[in-house]
Amino acid sequence: MKKYIICLLAILVTYVGHSQNVAPAPVQSKRILFTGGVAHIGTGEVIQNSAIGFEKGKLTLVADATVIRIDGSAYDTIINIAGKHVYPGLIEMNSIIGLSEIESVRSTSDYAETGGINPSVRSIVAYNTDSKITPTVRSNGVLIAQIVPLGGVVSGQSSVVQLDAWNYEDAAIKTDEGIHLNWPSLRINHSDKADEEEKQKERSDKAIADIRVLFADAKAYALQRNPKEKNIDLESMRGLFNGTKKLYVHCNFVKEIIAAVGFCRELGIKMVLVGGTDSWMVTALLIENKIPVVLENIHRLPSRDDEDVDQPYKLPYLLKKAGVQFAVSVSGFWQAQNLSFQTGTTAGYGLSKEEALMAVTSTPAEILGISDFNGTLTKGKDATFVISTGDLLDMRSSVVTDAYIQGRYVNLDDTRKHSYRKYQAKYGLK
Repeated sequence: MKKYIICLLAILVTYVGHSQNVAPAPVQSKRILFTGGVAHIGTGEVIQNSAIGFEKGKLTLVADATVIRIDGSAYDTIINIAGKHVYPGLIEMNSIIGLSEIESVRSTSDYAETGGINPSVRSIVAYNTDSKITPTVRSNGVLIAQIVPLGGVVSGQSSVVQLDAWNYEDAAIKTDEGIHLNWPSLRINHSDKADEEEKQKERSDKAIADIRVLFADAKAYALQRNPKEKNIDLESMRGLFNGTKKLYVHCNFVKEIIAAVGFCRELGIKMVLVGGTDSWMVTALLIENKIPVVLENIHRLPSRDDEDVDQPYKLPYLLKKAGVQFAVSVSGFWQAQNLSFQTGTTAGYGLSKEEALMAVTSTPAEILGISDFNGTLTKGKDATFVISTGDLLDMRSSVVTDAYIQGRYVNLDDTRKHSYRKYQAKYGLK
């Protein structure tokens, strides 16, 4: 045990020693204009020769440079980015960025509480702005994330943050915007080691009954304006019944999806389906109830032996074709650095590149309720965007050269680049 602890401490010291502390960027002080870049607006529109200006953290100009007259005196700095591409900052949903640091070291993870019912848990207070993972994620264009608690039946409340801040208060874009419910599995396990079918059904029925009791109590509590006795769990659920919060229901298969949709419809709760492996089978139900889907991990195997091998890749197209609103996520922390590339895969299986881009920009912003100031390159919105020398969704050509969050120039250095430079020097490759 002593040897194990010593080795673990050595790994941690090495990890910290090799990490680069990148300070958050200062507030934007100059009026800046970018010209000549290919602007991908995030709505499906592309401007081949764009003019993008911003001041005090807000976009003041997004236009086609070939049809407008630009007053150079209105800007302190004008930068020509001809040949480069400009994208809205990518939004990673259903993430534990800042809640976990090293997967194999439990003490560095703070994304789950003990117990099964924790609606009052707030992920935002555990968010670590000093995480060494965050800079590696920014380097591939992810500038905004939904920080989500995990575990139990009701995991707690998620918040939306921008990924360049001194503390969680500065990082927060929208706090406690939704509650996360893990719907009980209704599938019967027929393996040799599984319990009898009746016992499995009894467990599922009891779990759903407990959920119904909790939400019935929460609804009754929400009808009281000033309850004599405050209940922090039920108080945190009040927003589900006045429309200020959404219920993110995590489930994948048809039976669970149908049951969850019916449950939310009965209570009048705004639902977002997270996972949704079988969502393509119930598109009419989702459209009827206006339920968006947050897909997880496009790069995975099919869930059934008889499904097409490319089923996960073409799932976004099937939802798009049916008219279901959807977003793409990778559901992790360091894995978020691959969000753009997993999204790019969908463009090879039915979606156009701009439709794929919307799944990680404008659509997540709409689902999260931040579309008034994020998600697209639109005048009046936050100047949160990235500049790439190639296609941001293509791992072969994408190189993010610049990133701005609310107009602040973000340092894109990270631990991977530090190691790259170090070993370049060691082997004389510079």
